Amino acid sequence: MAKQNSNLPNGNGKRRAKVIGALAVVVLVGMAVIWLKVVRGGEDLASTYATFTVKQGPLTISVLETGTIKSRDQQIVKNEVEGRTSIVWLIDEGVHVKKGDLLVELDSSNLVDARIDQQIKVKNAEAAFINAEKTLAVVKNQALSDIEKAELTYRFAVQDVDQYEQGQYPKDVNEVKATIRLNEEKLKRAEDVNEWSERLYSEKYLSETEYMADRLNVQGLRLQVDLAQADLELLQNFTYHRQIDQLKSDARQAELALQRTRDSADASIVQAEADLDAKKLELSRQQEKLEKLEDQLEKTKLTAPADGMVIYATTARRGGWRDNREPLDEGVEVFERQELIYLPTTASATAEVDIHEASLEKVRLELPTVVTVDALPGKKFIGTVGKIAPLPDPQSMWMNPDLKVYNSEIYLEGDDPGLRTGMSCKAEIIVEQHKDALYVPVHAVLRVGGKPTVYVLSNGTAEPREVEVGLDDLVYIRIISGLREGEEVLLEPPLKSAAVDAMARGIDFKASEAADASDEMKAQISEKLQKANGSPAIGPDVSAEAGPGQPSGEGPGLPDAGQMEQMRRRFENMSEEERQAEMEKMRQRFENMSPEERQKLRERFQGTGRGPGQGQPPGEGRGPGQGRNRGEGRGSGQPRRSERNQSQGNP
Repeated sequence: MAKQNSNLPNGNGKRRAKVIGALAVVVLVGMAVIWLKVVRGGEDLASTYATFTVKQGPLTISVLETGTIKSRDQQIVKNEVEGRTSIVWLIDEGVHVKKGDLLVELDSSNLVDARIDQQIKVKNAEAAFINAEKTLAVVKNQALSDIEKAELTYRFAVQDVDQYEQGQYPKDVNEVKATIRLNEEKLKRAEDVNEWSERLYSEKYLSETEYMADRLNVQGLRLQVDLAQADLELLQNFTYHRQIDQLKSDARQAELALQRTRDSADASIVQAEADLDAKKLELSRQQEKLEKLEDQLEKTKLTAPADGMVIYATTARRGGWRDNREPLDEGVEVFERQELIYLPTTASATAEVDIHEASLEKVRLELPTVVTVDALPGKKFIGTVGKIAPLPDPQSMWMNPDLKVYNSEIYLEGDDPGLRTGMSCKAEIIVEQHKDALYVPVHAVLRVGGKPTVYVLSNGTAEPREVEVGLDDLVYIRIISGLREGEEVLLEPPLKSAAVDAMARGIDFKASEAADASDEMKAQISEKLQKANGSPAIGPDVSAEAGPGQPSGEGPGLPDAGQMEQMRRRFENMSEEERQAEMEKMRQRFENMSPEERQKLRERFQGTGRGPGQGQPPGEGRGPGQGRNRGEGRGSGQPRRSERNQSQGNP
């Protein structure tokens, strides 16, 4: 058989490792049991832990906050000078002023210099504007002159065409025709003379010279007639067409020149008008700048808008450590829209407080409030919650992202002349009042399994008991049911022992919230993990393989009585530090186990017959969301100690 086992694959070695691990777990469980007997069995809770006797009687649930007194109706004087400037004169705080009295004078030297420069710019802009006006007039006159000249040229060109076509050309034709007719008449007479000359010459009455002269005269006149005929043909066929085309072209060019002149004139006028508008706008802009500088100079002197007593804004602000502005004084630099002076106009007062988000669920409008003022000891003022900011204060969130407070106002009744803006105060907002109620300190209640639980002393042991709780005032919490008057509860519940019991039961502290989730939520988580990882979120259930000679699904047996006794003695001989280290190892060992292994181990451990009273309390130890340090695991909605201090105005 041994030989057969030696030939098994590596999976047999893994099985042996799991068996050895299971044996080690059982040994650790036994050590935990011995620890419970040694540590839990021998301690006296009544003498070791502080206790509180459950009380019954009048109980007031309230929220205590710090704040600042201010006038309900007041005039606010702000700095309206742009940028940053400094104070050159400041009225004394507490002085009663009349409407129109000077309160603050700011440095105006830079504004005076800027005003002089701006006046020069205004003058230059005025000169440019006037020049643009004159230029526009000149351009319009020049455009009118050019258009009239071009129109005249165009009219003359059109008239030249008509003149030639209807006057000059017919005249030239008539002149040529007249010349032709005259030359023809002359030619006819010359021919008659030549005929008589020829007869006389033949009869020897004329000399040959005279005869030849008459003959030449005829030839000359005949030539003149031919030339006149040629001139007429030239005029009709060539000169007329050329001249008429030239004149018509000149008329067309004159028409185009007229259109160009008109367009150019329009463009020049538009350009001159645009330049004039630009200069006008520039002048207007420079004048507005000058007016603005004049207005800024006037705003350097802040006067009282109404009668009242002067209160510096830096004095009245309730910011404290959140407001690090320098107190108002001469020479202090201020910025635009900064509040400088408050002038209360009525005697009615308001308390400005910051309500911590942990107390916001308790507080609502119209709740009664008792206000005490540090400067008026022994006096109490009644008021009501009049305003709660819908969003947390952004300044406090910027200074401390973990601190979220809501600016609120409490309207005080009556007009007490002793109340002054800026006084520190404490406001106790009354949430509930009970004539007869059970109550215990808030740190005596913690949540186990998501339910309010207290540890009640019974027969020297601490028994966890679920209770129904009401509201608390950060000191006491109201117990609706689950306790009786006179019972003793632990102010410091045995968290260490509860942690050991929880480990023995296989509770995973780090994953307790996920373990207590509903099946639907588990399915959603598994689906989201699968989608994010691209693979199944939860692998197949792999149970521990059984060791040799054991049925599948069962681990090795528990240690016998001798082994348990040895482990008990070993724990007895350990120091407190060694016990803590050993328990830390056990806790880490349990954290590394799978949920299936813890469940099986818990079932086998519970099968040994150990129950309440034998080193294991009936409760489940810490529930989900409970820490290991004192102060954690408070009732629902309870802030930690540091948050309490912040909610009361302490940094």
